[in-house]
Amino acid sequence: MTDAMAYCLSRVRNAIGDEDETVDIQASKVKSELARIIAEQSYIDSWSLHRASDGGAGEVIRIRLKYTDERRSAISGLRRVSRPGRRAYVNAREIPKVLGGMGTSIISTSRGVKTGHDARAEGVGGEVLAQVW
Repeated sequence: MTDAMAYCLSRVRNAIGDEDETVDIQASKVKSELARIIAEQSYIDSWSLHRASDGGAGEVIRIRLKYTDERRSAISGLRRVSRPGRRAYVNAREIPKVLGGMGTSIISTSRGVKTGHDARAEGVGGEVLAQVW
């Protein structure tokens, strides 16, 4: 697999389309930080680390998706910005706002993975991993 982050976002997008309650994705530090941020921003109910249930090595991140009473997802869209073939780096002044501030940019900085708002406030730039709205 060449782009594990894009695969992760596609798994979440597909689970939302199927109206699944939970989705499991292969764990990594960056994906754990992505799950932490989207949980803090109230796009998902919760996330947790579990041992792989198929007996495989490693851990999986179980994301519990959030829906309204009408079964509409709290996540309207997910987009991978920086790709292996085209990395997207920005400084603190160039961090993109998603839907005029209604969405969230997820930035990998030298101080860890942060929301675009937090990175802008701290004055650090980095790689724009994804956008959620």
